[in-house]
Amino acid sequence: MTELDTPALAPPRRLLVVEDDATVRQLLEQVLAEAGYETIGVATGEAALAELEKRIFDAVLLDLNLPGIQGMDVLAVGPTVQTDTPFIVMTAFGSVDTAVEAMKAGAFDYVSKPFRADELLLTLRRAQEETALRREVAELRRRMREESPGIMMVGRSSAMERVRDLVARVAPSRATVLITGDTGTGKELVARLTHALSPRADRPFLGVNCAAIPETLLESELFGHMKGSFTGAIANKRGLMEEATGGTLFLDEIGAVSPNIQVKLLRALQERSVMRVGGREPIPIDMRLIAASNLDLAEETRTGRFREDLYYRLSVFPIRVPALRERREDIPVLSAYFLRRAASEHGVEAPSIPPATMQRLVEYDWPGNVRELENFIERAVIMHAGAKSITFDPAEGLHRRQEHELVRAARAERWDLGRLEREYILSVLEDVAGHQGRAAEILGIDRRTLYRKLKQYREDNPSAGHGPLSEEEVETA
Repeated sequence: MTELDTPALAPPRRLLVVEDDATVRQLLEQVLAEAGYETIGVATGEAALAELEKRIFDAVLLDLNLPGIQGMDVLAVGPTVQTDTPFIVMTAFGSVDTAVEAMKAGAFDYVSKPFRADELLLTLRRAQEETALRREVAELRRRMREESPGIMMVGRSSAMERVRDLVARVAPSRATVLITGDTGTGKELVARLTHALSPRADRPFLGVNCAAIPETLLESELFGHMKGSFTGAIANKRGLMEEATGGTLFLDEIGAVSPNIQVKLLRALQERSVMRVGGREPIPIDMRLIAASNLDLAEETRTGRFREDLYYRLSVFPIRVPALRERREDIPVLSAYFLRRAASEHGVEAPSIPPATMQRLVEYDWPGNVRELENFIERAVIMHAGAKSITFDPAEGLHRRQEHELVRAARAERWDLGRLEREYILSVLEDVAGHQGRAAEILGIDRRTLYRKLKQYREDNPSAGHGPLSEEEVETA
């Protein structure tokens, strides 16, 4: 199959030519016939509207200056009859203002008279491609609504509708996608959906969490290595960028990649080839890259922690997945979905969620996002097995919530381990109203260790006021 044989690029089968000048109309029909188009020519606006009612056209060439019903009147009605059909207006040379008004009224583009055949055919080709894209997007949306499993399809909020729209638009292309959002929002699901709706769907989808693998191993994992290139390299190994040939490679937590790996990744994307560790010859690759990060990569770029050139290479098509607190209207639907799934998996009858409980779910901020909601409801199903309804309060997970908040702050501000430990200890102490014995139990340390740490915090910052610190109080806590 040649390029022109594909549905997206095949010439439109039928064109409507609306031109009152018989000589010009016949010339147009001849040019278009030679290019492989079937044409129907009419001389009036009335005849044009009648044809639009009778049959579907792939494009309309419309003269604006017509007897009776004018071209602008046809343009006002025609797109409502055939919503996917592009209208290309023909106007006299120099009548740019009129052409602009026509485009504001819904025309795809315009050509000036006297027109050049190559210009006309190019405009038709662009119109066709635009129409094909719109139809493909509509079909992808339908498929996502009807066929795609998983929690990405659960939710009716405008925020999630925008994500679905972006996925539908980018999926058919080869563009690199950068997915951002908080932990637990479903970034990998977006990546998998993009792959599933792409022309590469029948090829591999491979993913790796860049933050979970040490730099030396990550280099080999991504680019492969040659036998003997390092200790333990007992055979040649293809990297993920080779293994994903024809398919999609998903790099999660891309913000954790070291500067050295960033350089090599940029080179691979620019040259569409990889150099294995210990290798001497570049190996061509053909894969689509989708990256994800819960960090603000733009900020990481400004501070010098992430290469600017790689950032722009990755963010060709950015998609931000909203946090659950930004789409609270989806929480009841998601809760019901997770409830049914958890009940099925654990072999119990699905209990109901009373309105008062659901209200608490909607009001809770869910720092762990959709993943936290899913886990919370599964736990509730297990705890309420056999009950007709469940009552629980998400705010009961206080220490877990504190951990989420602290980890997010630590990542955003690049805390050292000492500060993270201090902040967590103080948050637990605050939660138990200063009771050091209970705090030590929660923290998994003895009270004397807690005392020494609190004493050090007070010495480092005397004005902070970290509560009672005497050993007597520790002993009696």
